[in-house]
Amino acid sequence: MNQQKIEQIKSILKHWNPLGNAEHSIQDLNDYETEVDDIIFNLEIDYDFPEKSVTKNQLSKIVKEVLNQAFGLHLTNSECDAPSEEILKVLNHR
Repeated sequence: MNQQKIEQIKSILKHWNPLGNAEHSIQDLNDYETEVDDIIFNLEIDYDFPEKSVTKNQLSKIVKEVLNQAFGLHLTNSECDAPSEEILKVLNHR
């Protein structure tokens, strides 16, 4: 994955800010870089991305699982739909 796409995905997560005010209490947040790496890793392992396409629902599930696990959140798939749709546009843009 090229660095420009990673930066765009980080920007989407930062703008969405699922942590809310708790964002300021996370010392090693690093603009969601670790979480973006985890999302991409899961896409590659679970769905053989980029060789095979991924759906918004599949991506929403991964985003939800990564963020919930990383930060102890309780996000639902539907709460992750809008940012996942934006991320999917970045991933599919050649």
